[in-house]
Amino acid sequence: MDSKANDYHMLFFPFMAQGHMLPLVDMAKLFGAHGARITILTTPVNASIIRPTIDDSVHLHIISFPSVEFGLPEGCENRIFPLSIDLRKNFYEAVASLCHPFDVVLRDLRPDCVVTDMFLPWTYHVAAARGIPRLVFHGINNFSLCTMDAYERCYSLVGEAESFVLPGLPHRIELLKTQAFDLNKLAGTPMEFLKEIFKEMNEVEPKSYGTVMNSFYELEPEYVDHHREVMGRRVWNVGPVSLCNQDVTYKSARGGEQPTLASECLKWLDKKSRGSVVYICFGSKGLFSVAQLKEIALGLEASNHSFIWVVQNGENYWFPDGYDERIKGRGMVIRGWAPQLLILNHIAVGGFVTHCGWNSSLEGICAGLPMVTWPLFAEQFYNEKLLVEVLQIGMGVGSKVHDVNPETRPIIEAIVVEVAVRNLMGVGEEEDERRRRAKELGEKARRAIEKGGSSHNEIEKLIQELINWRKHV
Repeated sequence: MDSKANDYHMLFFPFMAQGHMLPLVDMAKLFGAHGARITILTTPVNASIIRPTIDDSVHLHIISFPSVEFGLPEGCENRIFPLSIDLRKNFYEAVASLCHPFDVVLRDLRPDCVVTDMFLPWTYHVAAARGIPRLVFHGINNFSLCTMDAYERCYSLVGEAESFVLPGLPHRIELLKTQAFDLNKLAGTPMEFLKEIFKEMNEVEPKSYGTVMNSFYELEPEYVDHHREVMGRRVWNVGPVSLCNQDVTYKSARGGEQPTLASECLKWLDKKSRGSVVYICFGSKGLFSVAQLKEIALGLEASNHSFIWVVQNGENYWFPDGYDERIKGRGMVIRGWAPQLLILNHIAVGGFVTHCGWNSSLEGICAGLPMVTWPLFAEQFYNEKLLVEVLQIGMGVGSKVHDVNPETRPIIEAIVVEVAVRNLMGVGEEEDERRRRAKELGEKARRAIEKGGSSHNEIEKLIQELINWRKHV
């Protein structure tokens, strides 16, 4: 590494949502560990979430967020804040209004490059006007980006077919039409504005300096190559970024600082035998109807396996009668935030039921865990294909409809949940092979960020390339 690496100043600007902010902060810490000088640009509420996870080597630069000016509740600076569907456009407009403060920050701090979230496409124009290279952060993987690209190319040919095979991919990937992440479905809905954001994203990404991905080459080599060679993008895979959090304090604070809850989880898990607990979590936006929550509850109970279940719905009225008493000692139900990294990596945890968000999926991979896949929306159905069909470390629960509305999603019955958990945690040739593959991928993930690993080398090469670019401008 060039000795000037510690003079190289990188500004990271995350989108204000947990699933985007947490991995980009982790990525900033990884680049800092390679010698770059790091500043993270954020807003006051988000700074309070980030601060417990960083040390003094990372500088936080804070700009105000115009919540009230855009008709949002005061303090609403992160998508984790519950908003009615009619106010979501206001949130994105408030984010876009940060264009001028962002320009002022670039003028005053004069970073050598900026790394900004895919949902902040306007940052490209601001950075370009100041002659600063912009790297795009994608919160998803190469496989899903390749799948989306293939879907766009075959969209007009799908017609009324119930299922279709995506063209030109390294594997045969067949999708149900109901599983596709299709922005055209947003037409006439309050979320239609997202189509314009994605349009701008697609326009500026090829003009940006390149893309940094929270993935590693050994995980999806054919799709890293496809992303670079077929789609023609400059891509650096620098993950899994969550592995920068080796300290228990940082693992506990990531996403929410609740040391008492983290301690309770660890004490509970310490009493369980190796690989005996299944962890169930559907991400920060994984809401369900009352009917579905009851089916999950009964399925977990009937599985006879110990479990930790993270529920985003805050109310208790959906609990089956006597449920708390019946699962006492065997099941732990957590509402809201949970110390996911600590739980996944505890020796007592043997399987993961996940919504297939990329952060969770990759954290499960890093922990070497087999998974039950239960995608809900966004690119989660594509991630399921990667986990189940390509990597063969997951098994689907039968979720077939891409739907952000928990009230209109088809119900997965308790018996299906029970069988899925029993199969995930069971013993047999198929189950053992799934566990073996998951463990092997976990080991590859850890090696990727170690010295000499593929992601370690990618970071080194990217920093050096950026330093050389600076010399010639």
